[in-house]
Amino acid sequence: MALEPQRHELTVFQKGEIVGLSRLCSHGRIGVELGIPRRTVSAFLKRFDERDSVENLPRPGAPHKTSKADDRYIVRAAESSTRVPLAQLRLDTNSNVSEQTLRRRLRAAGIRKWKAVNRPLLSKIHAAKRLKWAREHRNWTQEQWERVLWSDECAVKKNSDPKQMWVWRRQNKREKYDPKNIRPKARDGDISQMIWGCFVGKMLGPIAFINGTVNTTLYIEILNEKLVPFIDAIAIDGVTNTVFQQDNASCHVSKKTTEWLQHSMLEHGYTTMVWPPNSPDMNLIEHLWKHLKQELHRQYPDTFNLRGSPNVVKAKLRERLMEIWWKIGENVLTNLVDSMPRRVKALIDARGWYTKY
Repeated sequence: MALEPQRHELTVFQKGEIVGLSRLCSHGRIGVELGIPRRTVSAFLKRFDERDSVENLPRPGAPHKTSKADDRYIVRAAESSTRVPLAQLRLDTNSNVSEQTLRRRLRAAGIRKWKAVNRPLLSKIHAAKRLKWAREHRNWTQEQWERVLWSDECAVKKNSDPKQMWVWRRQNKREKYDPKNIRPKARDGDISQMIWGCFVGKMLGPIAFINGTVNTTLYIEILNEKLVPFIDAIAIDGVTNTVFQQDNASCHVSKKTTEWLQHSMLEHGYTTMVWPPNSPDMNLIEHLWKHLKQELHRQYPDTFNLRGSPNVVKAKLRERLMEIWWKIGENVLTNLVDSMPRRVKALIDARGWYTKY
């Protein structure tokens, strides 16, 4: 089997090994023993015989205009002020080199500009409450997580495909704005259908299609017509002591909703989880919504081009969403529930701040 080409300079240790083995082995055997291409071994030993030294000659090219101390200062400044433009970073570090030089120094340290990740705004109070919640649930068993009944609302837009589109093109304006490389946005693309849904363990619950704004009265109606019958039904199948999860939307935590839940919990034998603020990363149904939207556009790629009045488009969305919802497999739900210990650990590791979920 041919050896992979050597991609990096030989280390001092490797050079010493080659010199030591050169008295006993052929160049080919040294390459096999050390995992270094024979040509690299031969070239190094030739240079060693000519120079009687293992040191590399100075590289050609202009010397660095910044010292190692300058480079460390630039890196520290970029790490402490991650949002500043390169021009501002140049001023902040009082550098007398070009922006391009600064960019090269940062890239040499593995730093480059990346698109910031979108997450809900968190304050120190939010982070503290999230951390407290995570610590309270760090030792929950799989069986306990399987009894959590996850719920939330979601707006599914006509053009709500969450999948990022990537295209092959050259880095010029002509190809950048070529129609085949554009992801168009339809004028009526914001037509959406609001839905409420829930699931527990590997069992899907019902979904409700919502017209208009979700207020306290409508929310209680949904819980009464969808949630309660589902809890009663799964109790017959042996899933008892369920823990109802909802986020802290105003209609979820209003006085009227809270009173309704207290009465309903006593009557139907479930409890409600105290939910930390701004925590969609811990709510599994948020990731089920993403799956639902992806499947909508995968199974019905013409969704983006649906034509008709808003009512006609919404009716088609409802038809497709209902079909896709009931096709969601148990493995999708099981994988989500299985991820909860990892999510809680990630939240603890982040001290209540942002996680990758």
